[in-house]
Amino acid sequence: MKQATVKVIDPVGLHARPATVAVNAANKCKSDVNVAFKGREVNMKSIMGVMSLGIPTQAEIVISATGEDEEQAIQAIEEALRAQKVIE
Repeated sequence: MKQATVKVIDPVGLHARPATVAVNAANKCKSDVNVAFKGREVNMKSIMGVMSLGIPTQAEIVISATGEDEEQAIQAIEEALRAQKVIE
């Protein structure tokens, strides 16, 4: 399992548009990908799951991946969110 802890810097938090970007990036991966916030962990391939966390700005989240392309999965999701200026 690989994981990355990142800080959300978008003033609105992880709202619908960047959440969709993250979910799309996760769905391209073969690994199981999850995101955790405040003790709750959801499947990052589910837009409803990600949105249910209600991740605000300045929140630290943990993205984890388990599977054959776990390293690439974490990297792809981080790159997608950085490109949208959602995380630092």
